[in-house]
Amino acid sequence: MFRDQISQRSLTIVAVCVFLAAITWLVFGQTLGHGFVDYDDPQYVYDNLEVTSGLSLHGITWAFTHSYYNNWHPLTWLTHMLDWELYEGKPGGHHFTNVLLHTVGVLLLFLVVAQMTGALWRSAFVAAIFAIHPLHVESVAWIAERKDVLSGVFFMLTLGAYIRYVHRQTLGRYAVVWILFACGLMCKPMLVTLPFVLLLLDYWPLNRIRNERLEVGSRRLGVSSQSPSGSYGEPRWSLVRHLILEKVPLLALCVVSSVITLLAQGDAIVSISRLPFWWRLNNAFLSYVVYVRQMLWPFGLVPFYTYPKTALPGWEVALSIVLLIGITAAVIALRRGHPYLVTGWFWYLGMLVPVIGVVQVGSQAHADRYTYLPQIGLYLALTWMIADLAKASRRQWILTAAATAVIAFLSWSAWIQGSYWRESEPLWKHTLAVTPNNEVAHNHLGKLFLEKGLIDEAIAHCQAAVNSLPNSPMFQADLGTALLRKGLTDEAILHFQKAMELEPNRTERAKVQSNMGNALLQKGLTDEAIVHFRQ
Repeated sequence: MFRDQISQRSLTIVAVCVFLAAITWLVFGQTLGHGFVDYDDPQYVYDNLEVTSGLSLHGITWAFTHSYYNNWHPLTWLTHMLDWELYEGKPGGHHFTNVLLHTVGVLLLFLVVAQMTGALWRSAFVAAIFAIHPLHVESVAWIAERKDVLSGVFFMLTLGAYIRYVHRQTLGRYAVVWILFACGLMCKPMLVTLPFVLLLLDYWPLNRIRNERLEVGSRRLGVSSQSPSGSYGEPRWSLVRHLILEKVPLLALCVVSSVITLLAQGDAIVSISRLPFWWRLNNAFLSYVVYVRQMLWPFGLVPFYTYPKTALPGWEVALSIVLLIGITAAVIALRRGHPYLVTGWFWYLGMLVPVIGVVQVGSQAHADRYTYLPQIGLYLALTWMIADLAKASRRQWILTAAATAVIAFLSWSAWIQGSYWRESEPLWKHTLAVTPNNEVAHNHLGKLFLEKGLIDEAIAHCQAAVNSLPNSPMFQADLGTALLRKGLTDEAILHFQKAMELEPNRTERAKVQSNMGNALLQKGLTDEAIVHFRQ
């Protein structure tokens, strides 16, 4: 009979894995027919000479010894090189790798959560939401965001290795955790928060901060996944100290990764003079709440969210702070009966810290891709809370129907969101439809129309971008290029001059000077043009 139960459980696990893979490919299979987009794909793939040279010893050396485009993620570069080796410039192959990696991450998440909690169906629902939530479309459908899905696989593998280590704490098993974590950091440094997630898992569901020894079995570790009210005691602080010290080798990796990241992203980190600290902090509070709203209502998603042009709405900031404090207080108050709320909520808060904007990289207010791993915490907390409430009411059919409806709704929404990523033009037109004054969308459309020879349309969009953000050297230079194509040389020169004044990067300034030289040549000012070409 025991063997029959094991066999039935194994069949259920296989069936769930097949279902999870099916819905993932149902939503994202369309991307195999998509092209590249002009948003980082050129720099990461088809215009990158190191990538288009394929996988080689030189390429491997370059990946590990260079930071490029303000990032050091050598394993991510190696996957792009391998893709080019396999598919060359065919975007469908590159998309296939993204979807495949995402599918592996989904299956690993299900297996890891099920192993920790013993709750198959709850774990399956968490993995299903992770698989098809529209917020994750950007991470999967965007080739240049390979680092999300690749780091996600190593994140899940690290969790799985950690569970094995918890079963039997040997140096060899800890070394596997350390190596997998190091690999994850070499895919995307945002994983520096993983040791904090492990501490949360020590709290629930592994229950390591109360018990020196864990129950070891084929079904579960630590406490029951049901966690009845009042059954979760207070932590033993001597064990907490031990568990923190246990993470020191992992924290050492975090320090090294953080230093490398700061050095690599030096040019991309926005200075306090451009974006004051209080503004960043207020935007961080707003972003935490915005991500929750987008999780619950995943519409109006775009690849770039701009900052308000004047000031952040004070009432929204205040409301966000009140909501965050209120939710945190409720989670702490309910911790004994519902410990999963602590793990889930602080997983979400903690994993977002590196990208919440206090240290601002780039000019976006927030980004869908940042939620790829952090929102797993919310999926866990909400799934367990709703399932516990439904169990108390003894109306399981309602829960099953609701879960089915949620999966169907999210699949439909994600499929539509994924369709916008088929090409650059529909992506940026959708962005403008959602955020009409989006200067990044205007500028990208301007360059697209310029490539198509639609000069007037290009000038209109480039001018709109400059009007929205006049201190952008890139926008000034692109408008100058469009005006030069129109034959408006004097106006083009004015914008090239402005771009050179604003551009802090020597390489980018040199490109503008080359355009300035071409404009001066058109006016017959050869000597002045030569000066700019030489510079």
